[in-house]
Amino acid sequence: MSILQVENLYKTYGDKVLFDHISFTIEEKQRIGLIGVNGTGKSTLLKVIARIESADEGEITHANSMRVEYLPQDPELTEGLTVLEQIYYGDAEIMKVMREYELALSELELDPENEAKLKYLMQMQQKMDEQDAWEANTVAKTVLTKLGITDFSKQVTHLSGGQKKRVAIAKALIQPADLLILDEPTNHLDNETIEWLEGFLAGYRGSILLITHDRYFLNRVTNQIFELDQGKLYTYSGNYEVFLEKKAERETNAEQAETKRQNLLRRELAWIRRGAKARSTKQKARIDRFEELKEQKGPAAKKDLDFAIGSTRLGKKVIELEHISKSYDGKTLISDFSYLVTPGERLGIIGPNGSGKSTLLNIIAGRIPADQGTIEVGETVKIGFYTQEHEEMDENLRVVEYIKETAEIVHTLDGQIITAEQMLERFLFPRSAQWTYIRKLSGGERRRLYLLKVLMEEPNVLFLDEPTNDLDTQTLSVLEDYLDQFPGVVLTVSHDRYFLDRVVEHLIVFEQNGQIRRFQGSYTDYMEDARLKEMMQEKETPKEKPSHKKEKKKRLSYKEQQEWEQIEDVIAGLEQRKEQLEQEIADAGSDFGKVQELYKEQEEVDKKLEETMERWEELSLLVEEIEQG
Repeated sequence: MSILQVENLYKTYGDKVLFDHISFTIEEKQRIGLIGVNGTGKSTLLKVIARIESADEGEITHANSMRVEYLPQDPELTEGLTVLEQIYYGDAEIMKVMREYELALSELELDPENEAKLKYLMQMQQKMDEQDAWEANTVAKTVLTKLGITDFSKQVTHLSGGQKKRVAIAKALIQPADLLILDEPTNHLDNETIEWLEGFLAGYRGSILLITHDRYFLNRVTNQIFELDQGKLYTYSGNYEVFLEKKAERETNAEQAETKRQNLLRRELAWIRRGAKARSTKQKARIDRFEELKEQKGPAAKKDLDFAIGSTRLGKKVIELEHISKSYDGKTLISDFSYLVTPGERLGIIGPNGSGKSTLLNIIAGRIPADQGTIEVGETVKIGFYTQEHEEMDENLRVVEYIKETAEIVHTLDGQIITAEQMLERFLFPRSAQWTYIRKLSGGERRRLYLLKVLMEEPNVLFLDEPTNDLDTQTLSVLEDYLDQFPGVVLTVSHDRYFLDRVVEHLIVFEQNGQIRRFQGSYTDYMEDARLKEMMQEKETPKEKPSHKKEKKKRLSYKEQQEWEQIEDVIAGLEQRKEQLEQEIADAGSDFGKVQELYKEQEEVDKKLEETMERWEELSLLVEEIEQG
């Protein structure tokens, strides 16, 4: 059942068409990922659906009672409110009740002997009961805690930028909504929090429409993909993985249709050039058809993204760190860290937000000093540094002028020359967009332009500080292809699991108290290793057995006596079924569906057998007590 319908939506920005009469529906329980190159209008589409912006033409219809909750990329919180007041904001009755309950609770804590305040709290507790609000209250506080916010009474004015974003995410997640709209919710969240968010959204009751550059997140959360491309909207049933397959099919079909159109044009043109008479109705129709074919637009030509740019020659010595330490405000970020960066290295730097990852990059680059230790940089090293906060751009420059300030040409590994215009094309700025003023670019387009400028410097050591923030999935693919062929060294701070798996070969992991450890392998390897260690620790931790001798029992109850008489037969039956299942699994061979079902039953039998054995042990101790008494 559809909850929202969009018909013939049309919107322009300057002379650019963002939505060219697009139509779509959103169904109940749909999880939609909206993708497209930065600047195509993804965020604008979310704002139009959320009624924050209006379209030039078109209609959006939904039930009057439908609730929409929207999380922008850069949320604004209401100054003066506490964390809890902010997330309980809204006109839904359950939000009002929870807001008043928390206020009553805090007022009583300040004046616990005040009977009037106690009475008011009891009234609010009754309202919480009436609204079934206790579960929502618990969920709200759990969400905040999982997002790293533990001081619920703190005013949002005093929160950091990252904390404000997390409070805004919590507010969006707990508001009652039929449609939850999220614009880049994973930006600036660490890997552990993103994985928790994936799990939370899996159980979300309403529909979801989101933009994210995190391709693992997109793949695991969505069941529908909307692609916005040059004003047109293409829909795909399935997650990001399915989208990639179906998009390839669509582009192949479009290329075949264009080839057919070009062949028809050539034949019709040849007919006209032969000087055939065009007086008859039939011949006139052929000329009209030729004109119509000429007017049709073919698919936009795909640019070759395979560009192996050369770099300044890199010698054997790259960078050597010895006993580096750094603290801020009494907090140790880096403690006695040594590392040798070698030619061709692909190193990922991971850890919780605020742990010191970007600080380490800045120390290595010589942008900030270490408190202790030394850094030696090879004479041939030329660093290109892509930072989270890119440099100020002259908004009166055009795109191509900005790039040409760095270099008008670059060289490939085989010595060929690529012009700035060609590089811009390969970085998804077509010729028609290269004379656009920077002030007209979206935030994501500016990030892409800044990234290209860093690469145009032809560095041999690349520092990438959160390169995936604010870049679209297509640009990330371009960057990953570039890094595949890049002959130099790459050091990247990132929370994007897909990007880390594609780009890096080993990791340095920030842990508590400035400790940093090394890990050889990809991010997925690291997570699997961490899970295995956690499982081993759980097995090695001795479980405290409950004391069975609190008091001596004179005799078994009737129920216990019946259980004791039957329990050994139950155990024998479970053991027999376990043996049968093992044989059935062996006999099933390559029938994976059947094997999966049998494994599931085997797990259930094993669990039941373990529980029954524990119960047999408890009862046998009781029987022994009685016999000795």
